[in-house]
Amino acid sequence: MSEDALFERLWDDYVQLNPDATSIRRLIENRGERIVNDHIALRTFDDARVGLDWLAAPFERLGYRASGEYDFTAKKLNARHYEMPSDPNDGGWAAPKVFISALRLDEFSPDLRRAVSDLLDQASPAPAANHDDLDLGRPWNVSFETYERLRAESEYAAWVAAFGFRANHFTVLCNALSTFEDLAALNAFLKTSGFELNGAGGEIKGSPEALLEQSSTLAPHVDVEFSDGTHRIPGCYYEFARRYPGPDGSLFQGFVAKSADRIFQSTDRR
Repeated sequence: MSEDALFERLWDDYVQLNPDATSIRRLIENRGERIVNDHIALRTFDDARVGLDWLAAPFERLGYRASGEYDFTAKKLNARHYEMPSDPNDGGWAAPKVFISALRLDEFSPDLRRAVSDLLDQASPAPAANHDDLDLGRPWNVSFETYERLRAESEYAAWVAAFGFRANHFTVLCNALSTFEDLAALNAFLKTSGFELNGAGGEIKGSPEALLEQSSTLAPHVDVEFSDGTHRIPGCYYEFARRYPGPDGSLFQGFVAKSADRIFQSTDRR
């Protein structure tokens, strides 16, 4: 599968869980803008069967390379971002980055570890280490009771249990927009258009000094089928990022853990 085909497939799956993203994209494009995707994010568990390396494999086969490691102490996550080597002849923005995080299961209760292990044991056939494709979706059955039990310890664990392996968010690169002065102007436009933003730690996370500013919508609730009934829970969100040049004059391409920690809260139940 080509890079374009993979990202198109990820987008088509993503907007099923976040129809707001289609509306926002259309509103921005109606201003004459072209949307550039800065990065996508995926979530998983720190289990050898489905860990960071497993989830990154389809991207690495396309040429993506690990470019940064991150530690989220409070949320008990390891994370890594991947980049496609830049092509000096492409004349445009860099290919979307891929940000993958994994929940450190050994830092949670035996009950959570057992519940996650039971879910992973259901995946059939077992995830292959050398897979070429990204099998999107939830490869297990899960009850709403289990979802709620996981959520009591970790909103992140509950989200992965409910949705499985898919893009948690796409990100608009604000540097590529010409009709918004800055990220604050884009945020104001989104709020005027009726979208609710993640206000945890302020609507804008980060700063020019940190070389990265980020904001995001709150994930709209969607109907999810559990083994014991259908329930409405937060799905996916849309992120917006503005990058600043570092000392060498090139745009910063990494991530700021303190800011991303707040962005994660875009999928919390409310």
